[in-house]
Amino acid sequence: MSTTLTRSIRLLLVDDSTLVRQGIRTILSLQNHDRSFEVVGEAGTVAEAVRLAHELLPDVVLLDIRLPDGSGLDACKEILRQHPNIRVLVLTSFSNDNFVYDAVVAGAQGYIMKEIDPAALVQAIVDAAAGRSVLGPDITDRVLRFIRDAGTPGGNGSLSNLSQQEHRVLALVANGLTNKQVGQELGLSENTVKNYLVNIFEKLQVKRRSQAAALYVQSKAQS
Repeated sequence: MSTTLTRSIRLLLVDDSTLVRQGIRTILSLQNHDRSFEVVGEAGTVAEAVRLAHELLPDVVLLDIRLPDGSGLDACKEILRQHPNIRVLVLTSFSNDNFVYDAVVAGAQGYIMKEIDPAALVQAIVDAAAGRSVLGPDITDRVLRFIRDAGTPGGNGSLSNLSQQEHRVLALVANGLTNKQVGQELGLSENTVKNYLVNIFEKLQVKRRSQAAALYVQSKAQS
């Protein structure tokens, strides 16, 4: 009887602290989860992060914001420009509302604090790799507050261009549901949901679900 093994989640760790990177490696090596992890590379600068992401093509980039040669969010933008399928998960000690908002706009899959529980960190990586948004309730509240006082989070399209069904799909995505869960809620196949999202991204002129979700949340906050 054959057993199908789940492929490891390939990670690129980006932090200017060697101690932090070693700590993450230790956490992942001690985790007790149904997914395994492979740290394929480490970087301490924006330039290294962009170069290694291109060379190694990790599933998830675990990225700090403050780096010696610039902002990790610049690295996030460049990595996703070159490789849109890579997931970037911000792991930082900075909880500034502007950083949170800018991370969402940059296309990050999630934003978590370094104080996070090890088990929660592991789950966040798994969720990010699966394409699920990773924003804790406190972080979500900060985004919402900032959105109410800030401008448009990227994209020049309007939600008024969306069909009723596209609005339903986007509303569920903004609530953190996966494509499969959206399909279950609306009685659609996962592929159909993906097709709806392609159309939504095109109409909103964004590239990632986190950006589309931010536009949706902003719209509701202003209504």
